[in-house]
Amino acid sequence: MSIFNSMITSTLPFLPKWFAKPFAKPYVAGKTEDTAVSHINTLNEKGFATTVDILGEHVLTKVEARNITSQYCHLYDRIASESLDCNISIKPTHVGLDISLAEAMANFTSLVKKAQEHGNFLRIDMENSLFTDQTFEIYQHCKTIYKNVGVVIQSYLHRSLDDILHLANEDFNSRICKGIYKESESIAFQSREEIKDNYLSLAKTMAAKNAYSGFATHDQDLIDRLLIWIESENISKDLFEFQVLYGVPMSGRLETLLEAGYKVRVYVPYGPDWFDYSVRRLKENPKIVSYVLKNFFRKR
Repeated sequence: MSIFNSMITSTLPFLPKWFAKPFAKPYVAGKTEDTAVSHINTLNEKGFATTVDILGEHVLTKVEARNITSQYCHLYDRIASESLDCNISIKPTHVGLDISLAEAMANFTSLVKKAQEHGNFLRIDMENSLFTDQTFEIYQHCKTIYKNVGVVIQSYLHRSLDDILHLANEDFNSRICKGIYKESESIAFQSREEIKDNYLSLAKTMAAKNAYSGFATHDQDLIDRLLIWIESENISKDLFEFQVLYGVPMSGRLETLLEAGYKVRVYVPYGPDWFDYSVRRLKENPKIVSYVLKNFFRKR
């Protein structure tokens, strides 16, 4: 089935959205805030923390950027009113970084003040390397307003260890991920093993700095290696959590982590711009194609 799965996955971007939707559905918590909140409630009831993201990026008008900012501000209000275990993750280009740094700064200022109003947390997502320096600039600006702000470090970038050494302290909070954007070998590791080795180095450096890490990965081997280090060095559970994407099959691993007393946070994306995000997830996990098809024919 693997060749068939790959064939379906590679052709999805060119097929009608109605055809792609059953394959995309496992990865997206619906199109609306209400459906996302319903999924977040369910995850919270199972013991998972969450972070929510409105799908989209690279908006090109100030009207769009400010509308998305307003939606995120409303989300903070909703999270507070319903006492959800949920924070918010935001891509800088979704709130205006493609327009100008000033536009993104203004919108993030509104967002971080709203997070502060509710005592919540704001995660500033990292995009491709064109935006790395500006994203850190936005992060540092937000930290001058409110300390409960975090960023993302990508382990495939050569620069990431230096970024941690420069930024990390007891108030630093970063998600660590491998990185999904295509980058040249001049600035990024290309082999899986190098990326994983650097991931572990970043995790260890964060712990040495008493900084908080979100270990974002579905790589079972990497999770094993992290756990061996955590347990052998008796790393405090107050210094990290595990993070995963909504809908990615983990064969019971998440429940095992919860049972062992580890915090697990699920990244919950939603919104009308679900298509491109879902295609990326399917390319990373083509086995979901056969899973969806089996369920489809089982219902017939």
